[in-house]
Amino acid sequence: MKKNVLIIGAGGVAQVVAHKCAQNNDVLGEIHLASRTLSKCEAILESVHEKGAMKQTGVLKAHQVDATDSAAVAQLIRDTGTQIVINVGTAFVNMHVLEACIETGAAYIDTAIHEEPDKICETPPWYANYEWKRRDRCAENGITAILGAGFDPGVVNAFARFGIDQMDDVKSIDIIDINAGSHGKYFATNFDPEINFREFTGVVYSWQNGAWNENKMFEVPKIWDMPVVGPSQSYMSGHDEVQSLAVNYPQADVRFWMGFGDHYINVFTVLKSIGLLSEQPVMTAEGQEVIPLKVVKACLPDPSSLAPDYTGKTSIGTLVKGDKDGREVEIFVYNVADHKEAYNEVGSQGISYTAGVPPVAAAMLVANGDWDTKTMVNVEELDPKPFFALLDQIGLPIRMQVGGLGGEDKAWNEEFTL
Repeated sequence: MKKNVLIIGAGGVAQVVAHKCAQNNDVLGEIHLASRTLSKCEAILESVHEKGAMKQTGVLKAHQVDATDSAAVAQLIRDTGTQIVINVGTAFVNMHVLEACIETGAAYIDTAIHEEPDKICETPPWYANYEWKRRDRCAENGITAILGAGFDPGVVNAFARFGIDQMDDVKSIDIIDINAGSHGKYFATNFDPEINFREFTGVVYSWQNGAWNENKMFEVPKIWDMPVVGPSQSYMSGHDEVQSLAVNYPQADVRFWMGFGDHYINVFTVLKSIGLLSEQPVMTAEGQEVIPLKVVKACLPDPSSLAPDYTGKTSIGTLVKGDKDGREVEIFVYNVADHKEAYNEVGSQGISYTAGVPPVAAAMLVANGDWDTKTMVNVEELDPKPFFALLDQIGLPIRMQVGGLGGEDKAWNEEFTL
């Protein structure tokens, strides 16, 4: 059984991960939190103590590390006796942290695909550009590496796998992410602005009719009638999970839909149109080189600061269509989370909560052996049932609608017939 967790990162998601690890330290053992800024780690651990989150007395410690330095991360893993690393730092550090895990034998879990700072929207499948190139080394060395174990990617991949397991053949996978909450700010992003904007400034890739399709952002709209939050405007977007699901289920159309309001689209369009979302450096009249995207990030609210005033709910799920016994069938698997409830429990807003709870559940499954794969996998390659059971227990109850959106609503583990 693996124990002792090192959390990389000190943002809103890391805060959730730290709280949830503390709540389950009887399974996960010692908890270490590390980032470039020690004070941010210490503030998170202070919030864990304030909430009385530790299930039992144990180690809860902050560390400073440059996560782009694989050798430094590897040394920290050794010094702390870490056996499971949960990487919720910026996507720019993924490959460095993964390399440290391969070197030391620690299990690796992340929540997003790796990115390079000077590249946006690389050719799919993105995992093949970076993480999957280390798959053979993970297998050769018996390293467990679970990629994209947040909510999307992560839980929605498991939703897809669960739906597909009920069918004889899958035809389409539509992932729908609706945030019906309000943070009360003029404009803000729910997670790292730099990563957020990079998702939407390039080509929108979807997998349809056995090939990659390209669209522009906000080009393809669709209204989905979502559980609890109701009819919601969304747009087809490029996203991490499309990349792996398209490879693992090439016979299915795979699309990702994200909800956007008119105000977000207007501000985003202005920023993009005048070049303020560019990742390429420009020279000011004073001779100072700046990266516009980083300037915008510095001017926007820190996503973690949104939590106290955030209200409303998220509704996120995966609609799977296919065939069963010669007839067409649909199943929609989903979760609804509440921003205020998340803040009251762990001091973070609902987007961070839904992203932070799943990697802790994954770590617990690695710890008890259920997901200790000894190789690199994406979440849809794993049995979703123990994952759902743990998510139910630690804060993200899973529901499904048999017959698709608007169908008969059930708990995911109820008996049903398609």
